[in-house]
Amino acid sequence: MQKRIKVVISDLDGTLLNQHHIISEYTKSVFQELHNQGYLLIIATGRHHLDALPIVAGLGCPVYLVTSNGARIHSPQKELLFSLDINSEAIKSVLSLGIDSGFTTVLFKENIWLTNKHNEALNSFQAELNYLPELVNFDTIEDLSAIKMFFTHDRHSRLMELRDKIVEKHSDVFSHAFSLPLCLEFMDKSVDKSLAIARILEIENSNFHETISFGDGYNDERMLNATAVGLVMGNAPDSLKSKLSHLEIIGTNDADGVAKFLLERVLNRKTTTVFRL
Repeated sequence: MQKRIKVVISDLDGTLLNQHHIISEYTKSVFQELHNQGYLLIIATGRHHLDALPIVAGLGCPVYLVTSNGARIHSPQKELLFSLDINSEAIKSVLSLGIDSGFTTVLFKENIWLTNKHNEALNSFQAELNYLPELVNFDTIEDLSAIKMFFTHDRHSRLMELRDKIVEKHSDVFSHAFSLPLCLEFMDKSVDKSLAIARILEIENSNFHETISFGDGYNDERMLNATAVGLVMGNAPDSLKSKLSHLEIIGTNDADGVAKFLLERVLNRKTTTVFRL
């Protein structure tokens, strides 16, 4: 590539993870080669850190980990570097809006996630249940402070309506994003993947001019625009592709799109190259 890339940043779901929510051996080999050649590696995901830590450990190389869309940062040594929660009163205010029972509501706490209903689709995202759900009645809980507030529904249009309802009354409190079309997430106003990445770059005496990033969701939008090179996954929603039409679209997550791009365009190798794990 013409740009001098020193930092590689990737989302997980729909990006580095395939449809089975795992990282392929091929992708692992490419990331290990990037580490061997001195690239700084950052994984930035909407997942909770207890869920994401064992996934990134499988890469077999040190990475910075940004989780809950930027509410947590862990060092390559798994040291917590940054944390920011939504305060309890702000969450109580949202839940008091009278949210229909058709929505699954989730609060991501430090060690468990609280939910109003069992949702098998959410559980399927964890190959290993390191971060367990607890079924609760939110009206009976005193402290609702959380890393992230999450809603899902089988209709995107209903989530859009809920988003507008919450934003109308709390525009100065929350940041929000659709990590997937059926996954609506709210964080503290000052939380975003791009802001967390900026903190890491400052620690490493680097800057966005040396970065490349990969993503497939609306929670990746600011990150993709901030980096010197932003790549949109082929499996990203058409609406996101249209909004980010100035960025290149690459292969899908199921076709190892990230690893193949990095191998060919950053490491300057043929995509048939196989590294020994």
